[in-house]
Amino acid sequence: MAATKVAPPAGPETAAPSYARGARILSIGIASTGLFTFAYFAIASHVLPAAEYGAISTLWAVLFVVISVIYRPVEQLLSRTIADRIARGRTSGHPLRVPMAIQAGFAALFLVVALALKGPITNAFDGSTALYWVFVGAVLAYGGSYFARGYLAGHRWFGLYGGLVLFESISRFCFPLAVAVGITSGQTAVAIGIAAAPFASLLVVPWALARHARLEERAGASPSDGGLTMRAGAGFALSVALIQLSEQALVNGSVLTVNAEAGAALAGIVVNAILIAREPLQLFQALQPSLLPHLSGLEVTEGREAFARAIRVTVRAIAAFAGACALGLLAIGPRVMDVVFGSGYAYGRVGLAVIAIGMGFHLSAGALNQAALARGRARTAAGCWLAAGALFLVWMWTPAVSNQLVRAELGYAGGTAVLCALLWALYRRG
Repeated sequence: MAATKVAPPAGPETAAPSYARGARILSIGIASTGLFTFAYFAIASHVLPAAEYGAISTLWAVLFVVISVIYRPVEQLLSRTIADRIARGRTSGHPLRVPMAIQAGFAALFLVVALALKGPITNAFDGSTALYWVFVGAVLAYGGSYFARGYLAGHRWFGLYGGLVLFESISRFCFPLAVAVGITSGQTAVAIGIAAAPFASLLVVPWALARHARLEERAGASPSDGGLTMRAGAGFALSVALIQLSEQALVNGSVLTVNAEAGAALAGIVVNAILIAREPLQLFQALQPSLLPHLSGLEVTEGREAFARAIRVTVRAIAAFAGACALGLLAIGPRVMDVVFGSGYAYGRVGLAVIAIGMGFHLSAGALNQAALARGRARTAAGCWLAAGALFLVWMWTPAVSNQLVRAELGYAGGTAVLCALLWALYRRG
């Protein structure tokens, strides 16, 4: 049965930017974000001893496991729900109370667990109490940042979204830069940038609040839950939380397992290699915030063929990008790694290219996952991610390959290939 088409609402405040325009705007902001994040680690690796840099890398890995699991679900819940309502002509009274309650609940649960496990968490950061408090403060601060991202993405206010993540990355980068030029010194000074960044990202909130007030005043509506129940919102958020947990297992699981087996110094080497995948994944966020709201309303307004065409174009672009990265790494990958991170470790060109191939599978899986979320199949998609994440972790704890960096490279490519195949099968069932 053909999907019913609904004419999108008109008007300068409510008309959403096109998907292509939104992706272009976000690409500028988040491409810059990726570069500043890469520069943060590059400078930190030069100004800190290997063990201290490894602890910073572990902090970063654990932080993004946590915030992705507990905050990205609400970001995507807001984005999908608001975009779907706008596509159906409802331009105000968007759901805020239920997502806000879920976000606050996740943050409170984190704080209780973090305080209870202060000793083990501190030990994971080589016994640094300062890094523990940076970690706790950063996680709590990112709650507001990710809520703002979901609201901005749902409205397709991509300029503000790009500004948010750009302010975040620039502020973080300033801290190791200050150490490099001699203004301050030490591991704590570098780490504080991780906690300061989410606060800086909220500089865009006053502009967002002004736009929100204009929309509500024009519509004459009061804030409401817009038909979103706590049960439905929590079910979606839980499924996306499981997806995010599995994704972080794929991206950061190797760092944590290597840190547990061989220590922070080798974990820092793995972080450097995995940055090849992590930075393009951050760049994919330039597409993801525009892709989910785009897909959420696309079948309503344009039909299923337009939906399928958006996925095809996205996956083909990802394949071309990943192929180019793999070829470049085969040619000059080790030389670039030596320049950026120093010549203290010999990176293999084939292994770096394998990570690039895995990155292509991962990005493609991300696009297919957005299609599943837009179609309300979050629970089934979560099962695909859990299977791939579990397979990867089992591989990392199995000493089938003695070189732990090579093990991480092969495991990442294999795990993401399995994930992409599972989500492709789900998409084809469509």
